[in-house]
Amino acid sequence: MALNLSVNISSPCLGVLLTVEHVKNSVNVLIEEGKENVLQISEDVVFSDVNSIVRYLARVDTENKLYGSNLLEHAEVDHWLEFSKTRLASCALFPAAIQELDCALSLRTFLVGHELTLADLCAWAALKESNLCQKQLSQNKLSTHVKRWYNFLGAQNAFQSVCKKWATESPQNTVVNEKKEDRGKFVDLPGAEMGKVVVRFPPEASGYLHIGHAKAALLNQHYQVSFKGKLIMRFDDTNPEKEKEDFEKVILEDVSMLQIKPDQFTYTSDHFEIIMQYAEKMIRDGKAYADNTPPDQMKQEREQRIESKHRANSVQQNMKIWEEMKSGTEYGQTCCLRAKIDMTSNNGCLRDPTIYRCKNTPHPRTGLKYKIYPTYDFACPIVDSVEGVTHALRTTEYHDRDEQYYWIIDALEIRKPYIWEYSRLNLNNTVLSKRKLTWFVNEGLVDGWDDPRFPTVRGVLRRGMTVEGLKQFIAAQGGSRSVVNMEWDKLWAFNKKVIDPVAPRYTALLKDAVVPVNVPEAKEEMKDVAKHPKNLAIGLKPVWYGPKVLIEGADAETFTEGEMVTFINWGNINITKINRNPRGKITSLEAKLNLDNKDYKKTTKITWLTEHPQAPLVPTVCVYYEHLISKAVIGKDEDFKEYVNRNSKQEELMLGDPCLKELKKGDIIQLQRRGFFTCDQPYEPVSPYSCKESPCVLIYIPDGHTKEMPTSGSKEKSKHDAVNVMKADSASSPTVSSHADSTVSTCEAVDLTALYNKVAQQGEVVRELKAKKASKEEVDAAVKGLLSLKAEYKQQSGTEYKPGKPPAATASPVSAPKTSDSTIRILYDKVHQQGEVVRKLKADKAPKDKVDEAVKSLLALKVEYKQNTGEEYKPGKPPGIPVVSENPNIISTAEATGLDEKTLHSKVAEQGDVVRKLKAEKVAKAVIDAAVAVLLDLKSQYKTLTGLEYKPAASTDGENKNKKEKQNKSEKQNKSDKSEGHKDTAKEQEKGSSNGGAGEGPGPKKQTRLGIEAKKEENLAEWYSQVITKSELIEYYDVSGCYVLRPWSYSIWEAIKDFFDREIKKLGVENCYFPMFVSQAALEKEKSHIADFAPEVAWVTRSGKTELAEPIAVRPTSETVMYPAYAKWVQSHRDLPIKLNQWCNIVRWEFKHPQPFLRTREFLWQEGHTAFATREEATAEVLQILELYAQVYEDLLAIPVVKGRKTEKEKFAGGDYTTTVEAFVSASGRAIQGATSHHLGQNFSKMFEIVFEDPKKPGEKQFAYQNSWGLTTRTIGVMTMVHGDNQGLVLPPRVACVQVIIIPCGITNTLLEEDKDCLIKKCSQYLDRLTNVGIRARADLRDNYSPGWKFNHWELKGVPVRLEVGPRDMKNNQFVAVRRDTINKLTIAEVDAEMKLKNLLEEIQNNLYNRAAQDLKEHMVLADTMEQFQQELDSGKIVQIPFCGNIECEDWIKKTTTRDQDIEPGAPSMGAKSLCIPFKPLRELPPGAICISGKEPAQHYVLFGRSY
Repeated sequence: MALNLSVNISSPCLGVLLTVEHVKNSVNVLIEEGKENVLQISEDVVFSDVNSIVRYLARVDTENKLYGSNLLEHAEVDHWLEFSKTRLASCALFPAAIQELDCALSLRTFLVGHELTLADLCAWAALKESNLCQKQLSQNKLSTHVKRWYNFLGAQNAFQSVCKKWATESPQNTVVNEKKEDRGKFVDLPGAEMGKVVVRFPPEASGYLHIGHAKAALLNQHYQVSFKGKLIMRFDDTNPEKEKEDFEKVILEDVSMLQIKPDQFTYTSDHFEIIMQYAEKMIRDGKAYADNTPPDQMKQEREQRIESKHRANSVQQNMKIWEEMKSGTEYGQTCCLRAKIDMTSNNGCLRDPTIYRCKNTPHPRTGLKYKIYPTYDFACPIVDSVEGVTHALRTTEYHDRDEQYYWIIDALEIRKPYIWEYSRLNLNNTVLSKRKLTWFVNEGLVDGWDDPRFPTVRGVLRRGMTVEGLKQFIAAQGGSRSVVNMEWDKLWAFNKKVIDPVAPRYTALLKDAVVPVNVPEAKEEMKDVAKHPKNLAIGLKPVWYGPKVLIEGADAETFTEGEMVTFINWGNINITKINRNPRGKITSLEAKLNLDNKDYKKTTKITWLTEHPQAPLVPTVCVYYEHLISKAVIGKDEDFKEYVNRNSKQEELMLGDPCLKELKKGDIIQLQRRGFFTCDQPYEPVSPYSCKESPCVLIYIPDGHTKEMPTSGSKEKSKHDAVNVMKADSASSPTVSSHADSTVSTCEAVDLTALYNKVAQQGEVVRELKAKKASKEEVDAAVKGLLSLKAEYKQQSGTEYKPGKPPAATASPVSAPKTSDSTIRILYDKVHQQGEVVRKLKADKAPKDKVDEAVKSLLALKVEYKQNTGEEYKPGKPPGIPVVSENPNIISTAEATGLDEKTLHSKVAEQGDVVRKLKAEKVAKAVIDAAVAVLLDLKSQYKTLTGLEYKPAASTDGENKNKKEKQNKSEKQNKSDKSEGHKDTAKEQEKGSSNGGAGEGPGPKKQTRLGIEAKKEENLAEWYSQVITKSELIEYYDVSGCYVLRPWSYSIWEAIKDFFDREIKKLGVENCYFPMFVSQAALEKEKSHIADFAPEVAWVTRSGKTELAEPIAVRPTSETVMYPAYAKWVQSHRDLPIKLNQWCNIVRWEFKHPQPFLRTREFLWQEGHTAFATREEATAEVLQILELYAQVYEDLLAIPVVKGRKTEKEKFAGGDYTTTVEAFVSASGRAIQGATSHHLGQNFSKMFEIVFEDPKKPGEKQFAYQNSWGLTTRTIGVMTMVHGDNQGLVLPPRVACVQVIIIPCGITNTLLEEDKDCLIKKCSQYLDRLTNVGIRARADLRDNYSPGWKFNHWELKGVPVRLEVGPRDMKNNQFVAVRRDTINKLTIAEVDAEMKLKNLLEEIQNNLYNRAAQDLKEHMVLADTMEQFQQELDSGKIVQIPFCGNIECEDWIKKTTTRDQDIEPGAPSMGAKSLCIPFKPLRELPPGAICISGKEPAQHYVLFGRSY
């Protein structure tokens, strides 16, 4: 596997390059241009320090002795490396350093020993890069021996080669302003020689080529052209069942479309005979065996690393079965041939893969000649070798197969090609699988394989992609191995650069929306104007003028009488009269020519067409396509069919320019103010057969903008763009200067207000239905309508629908009539008052007709408010009160106008900091929204000025260097003590690798897939999902809402279970188990109790194919299962108390937004059910159990909780009262119920007749008093949310199944085997010592992962302490302990290991609790007014408020705090709910306190908050 060296061409490191030159015969190093000097060993190991890079290269080099030949020389080399890096590089130390170097070289040819070493290379490079040295050399003042040595080495071929290529490219020798040719990320192929490179493109003839194949083909062609080599196109026809000759023709046509001309066409089947011979050779050599294991069993055996029973077959047995396979006998068809590689390998591709299989299917080329066919993985290396391929280009998804490829080459002793990897092309909102694309064709969802929505070569070319644009896009990607998902916009942006300079400009108007304009003075005439105002070479086109012209209705709506408008390619015209019909719609315009007025600066620019008998308008259809897949990236376990966009094609009937008659299929044009189009079907006149004319069909070509191109009506935007175009026209097209010639490409201005209002109204409908508790079907239908409207809004506006943010800010509405400020304020107050009326009616559950009437009045007032102000009504924002003034740091957009690019870039960055600061401080939402609006406007100005999206500036070289210095932990044993800066790679992986390839712009660094890619403070949901999966807590399951608990999470549950089980047994509780199935009769016995669970009950209705006589429920809880048995068991007071607990699973089915651990359909829990003779005994136990639950959270999980009693609304259905422990997650600002302990009173005993004879009153029956209490696996989710950070999970030591992970460090190539054995032995000793004192420890001794990878892995899994030990630590009788909670490092003496680590674990436990307790303290506050309550709630806090306890009041509070929230079906409620009545409130309730509603007297301070 080759190493990757990234070189900063402005500051190349000659020491590294010289080392690479000397080791190139034994070490493959690929050099590419980059931003830094970095050597990448693997995804996890990266070196950026010069000395680390050269040391590593010298160690892996097997031919030279660049690092010396013994330990003494190693030490000398290290001295000179440090000398070169520090003293020779320092101006102050340089004179003394040169004298020391001269003295050392006085009797030596080389610095160390008698051969060239790293010492010479790095010292020479330091002098070469030193201005002082070069000055002394030019003045002949350099010390004698240094000069001799310097000139001697400089005369060597290797030194001259490196200097010739790199030294001349220093910044001093290059012209700063000279533009470099964009070469993308292509790098030289290792070992490539001009004229000798042979590459191949091997498609399978089973489908059309798609864009990914195009990348592969064009990459191969690039290297063929660059090295004047040979390109072989080989059809992989190893599987006769998939091969179709029709597809071969199709692929050849696709390749021709891409303008690729292979030098040779071959088939894998050309080599079937020699491949068979090689297979037989492997059998004879004992490297392959025949196997008849069934496929499913073979797959299972390979996964479990179990050897096949046929693996030990003799050669004779294998040859006999092989002959059966060749003959295609019945037995032979059950067999396959497998390579005998390594069934224990961690690489699944090496576990005896199949290399031949028997198929009786005729082959398209060889017919029935063969009955056996090789697999692609076996045939590929053989055919590559036989056909002379020198470099096999493969995508990184084949990386695991590379070892297999080379194993086959070595086993057969044939020529070895070099594998060069590159990343596959992943595009969003599409699928590249042939199977999935075929499904679209078969379902009739597309027109065929060349459908413009398809990612096939034919599809994208038909949509208007040019081959040149595609080539430029592929060139920009080059041979990069960075696997990323790309937007289609990037591809189309490259295409626009190709077509924009050459696409002729024409006009088309929306047929159903044209408005005639009468210009009586205009003469009927025709003039020639340029097809392209900036490229006269494109030619001229005729433009017809006359007294009656047509314009877009949307343009006409923006005009006012007396306004002067510029008609493009004509001139200025005054609008004298606007004629409207009784409904107010414009029917025609009267206008007067004003061609002498050449002032186009402040006029609206519009497109138009003339109705002229000699030039009839062409019927045109414009077709717009959207993505076939609505979701950007389809997950591995997701069904793509659920995200199919079935409304992805839209057509508009147009009236086109007469010139459109001349278009041919494939011609690319630009319709002014609409965008680029390609002609899919040329216009055809009236047919003598159908008596109809065929319209010109144009397909819209995306141009890389996130929003669609505009049609018309965007008045202000048109003014701005047209001025720029007019200037360009006057400069570049003097022959047509008398006309307002212009090209307008602006954003589509569509009045979205009506659509926005529809979404708002539908939202009101949904809220009203939910408030009335309408049926689920009604609510679902309304929500579906709401989501459909939102999708339509997003499609038209390019942005998500946001309440309170209408599109008025981006449109250009007609000026609203002026209204006095006092009138507007009165109108605002009316809207506010009517809103309160509506809310009160809903809260009082008034009749529907009254509510509807009030809502109708409210909407009418809002419309009136908007008409008078030009803005939407916004609660809490009266007119005349600027929002921005709340924060003086927000930059005014007016300040940003007229700035240069650099200053504007700084302004955007500064405003971004302001927004981030406001969010961090959790200020009012209105202030943040205002700051964000300013930021977006500044970004828009930046894009308008530069033509590019704003990107944050890259970090400084110093910062990059500091980041890189955190990578080389595995090298730490070979550093001096000063090298503390070399941290492990865990940090680097969290921040992302800074190995930017050439051609990559500034921006966030690439992240490895191992680490957490989302940040907790930015995207909590994605962060949580990544943490629980990457830390191996859960695995997703194919039943929604159900999850696999992996050992890492189950061990936490076991720790909780062990503690709680032990404690409840001290209280006399016994464990038992009751069935999970409940009869319908038992479940419905207690209807008031089961009412809350009814929607969540899962029912079993069938046994096989037979319907059950009566459905059986799966328990949602066990009261109805257990209590009938209690009734049987209890006859006397002597049978009490009953104290039973069961550890089991529960199924609660009904919800739409599952979250692992927090809201799941099946979960694990304990449920305790007890029965007592007296109330006192029962109520005492309720608090005992609650205290145990608090201990679980606080003592085990280090999470502080609030203990209290639930309100009447929130208590357990059917119980007397409920006590609870409530936790808080500050990352989301929400509380979460931790566990509950219920006192059921006698409610259930009366229902199930759990009675006993009262000993005090013989003969009188008494009902038992009951409790129930439960704790679930939700605890694990709460722990993850509270303690986890951006590196992953953080486990409290008391529940961690591994408290200390032991990792050996410093195992390098130079470490002696006996030293390595001693290090491993020392790790095992630590493991035994820690285990003996009760510390749960584990040693990670895997040799296939680097220490840095292990650091990151165990840090992500949350292990409390990492114990690092290396050779130097052993010598010093010490080790390094790293705390997971703070990432702090401690050096601990070996003798103190047990004591210090025990204390450290306890310290970590306490620190986690204290940190969470402080967090809770800061986020739990008091509020006495509704305004203060709402403000604290919106800042992410939980609030104790005075509360009367009434259920109606609690409903009112929830609705009030929800009213301005958007609806997100399935998401947790955004309204505040009561959490508990705290046993210890923050403040005692003062006498006479009133409920926060202002109506009833308050009973308690009650904790309210948003909750999961």
